[in-house]
Amino acid sequence: MIIRTDRDGFVHPRSSDITSRGAYLQRRQWLAGLAAAGVAWASRDAWAQSAQRPGKLAPLQGKVSTVAGAATMEKPTSYEDATSYNNFYEFGTDKSDPVAYAGKLKPRPWTVEVEGLVNKPGRFDIDALLKLAPMEERIYRLRCVEGWSMVIPWQGYSLAELIKRVEPQGSAKYVEFVTLADRQQMPGLRSNVLDWPYVEGLRLDEAQHPLALLAFGMYGEVLPNQNGAPVRLVVPWKYGFKSGKSIVKIRFVEQMPRTSWNLAAPQEYGFFSNVNPKVAHPRWSQATERRIGEGSGLFAKRRETQMFNGYEAQVGQLYAGMDLRKFY
Repeated sequence: MIIRTDRDGFVHPRSSDITSRGAYLQRRQWLAGLAAAGVAWASRDAWAQSAQRPGKLAPLQGKVSTVAGAATMEKPTSYEDATSYNNFYEFGTDKSDPVAYAGKLKPRPWTVEVEGLVNKPGRFDIDALLKLAPMEERIYRLRCVEGWSMVIPWQGYSLAELIKRVEPQGSAKYVEFVTLADRQQMPGLRSNVLDWPYVEGLRLDEAQHPLALLAFGMYGEVLPNQNGAPVRLVVPWKYGFKSGKSIVKIRFVEQMPRTSWNLAAPQEYGFFSNVNPKVAHPRWSQATERRIGEGSGLFAKRRETQMFNGYEAQVGQLYAGMDLRKFY
């Protein structure tokens, strides 16, 4: 997303913007096997399934995923930070605006329309989507283009499950995601920072990758409004703005869709937007990142950014032969 500076009306994120870490949630032990990757995990932490839920929203549990790369061993960000420090410009451009103003969002009733180059187009009610495939828990790294990062436990299933059911036609090459734009529920739409509604897209093979997640929950509960309720996309190897929130339409198309940030600033935001520490944003480096919750202000800890956000072993083959320097 574009960030304001004194010169052009946009500002680089400041270390002082980071909220305090707060208390971490209780966690439980489980044994997980990743058969697809041939890797045995001895044990790892997972979020507690208890009456003391983090946000006191409706519970939404998922089985441990067997998708390769679906469970990072890094310590999850606190629920408090993950739900109060985020970008959702439909509710405002400050990090605290989504949690402050998303209360008006009504996640039910909700439908997602699937259209375009598919044999079985249709309109899916949110309850039908919840039952379309078994829920899984995925613990993913999240890397923002602004240079900060989190680790978040999501509940959902591979987007490929929905794609299989609608049967893309041979001419379908891309998938376009359109999110809700309702001025009565979303005060941020009054701004002209973007041309609404928010639109994002993936190449079809990216959308079919098992790690591309259709998410309905986080931290063992349904999604909070400020994090994209009731359904959002999570593409962990790309910068966070590629993962559209509060999706209302999925369209299969032949031509590469024009996405919101690419339209707003094509010189800064390309279509692919894979996490690449060697390709700097035109106005700042992407070589390091600030993990939210690890220190604050001048003492915020920085860590080296990993290629594809650490998912190179799983997704690198999607970009074989491409000059990744051209696809910021």
